[in-house]
Amino acid sequence: MGIDEAGRGPVIGPMVVCGVVAKEDAIEHLIELGVKDSKALKPSRRKELRNLIIDGVEAWEIQEVPPREVDEAVRKGRLNFLEAKKMAVLISRFKPDVTYVDAPSINTTAFLRCLKGFLKGKDKRMEIVAENFADERYPIVGAASILAKLRRDEVLESYKALYGDFGSGYPSDDATIRFLESYYRTYGKFPEIARLEWETNRNILERILQKKLDQFY
Repeated sequence: MGIDEAGRGPVIGPMVVCGVVAKEDAIEHLIELGVKDSKALKPSRRKELRNLIIDGVEAWEIQEVPPREVDEAVRKGRLNFLEAKKMAVLISRFKPDVTYVDAPSINTTAFLRCLKGFLKGKDKRMEIVAENFADERYPIVGAASILAKLRRDEVLESYKALYGDFGSGYPSDDATIRFLESYYRTYGKFPEIARLEWETNRNILERILQKKLDQFY
């Protein structure tokens, strides 16, 4: 089994955690398809690979983490715990012989210990490999990365149908920042699709407040 996430860092939308289960002889097929880290593939190629991946594996499952749940974890400084918890759900569901996970923490040993802490009984003894950049090293994790990214993209497109174009949803995107600032100025709050605990939104509020103070004086 391979597990990876998409959308850990954006200020808009869910974090999506995906698990993909395949028999060992299917891994060669994933390699032949060119399955790798989703960030290394063009969007069109990710879409082409989706059904090919699904048809060639035993099972797959998505865990969507909505913005408010991400907010709660960030507020408590436990985002890694939240990601580990979602990964543990997938591991317990499928009970693979071995699981490879893309660890979000530089301290992979601590993350693995955290992940196993969410497992119960015999599940704690299952073999789990937690590595940084596992999506680049293991095709099964790359497959999970692709499916997670595609699902998150679908969610963002559904948002845009309601809110209009807001860019990528990442704090580094000027279009995203303009959207959030415009929305707050119009409605006096951020949209439900935004993560409220992100520093990005605090910076926007500070700019708006400072402008109001400047106008006052």
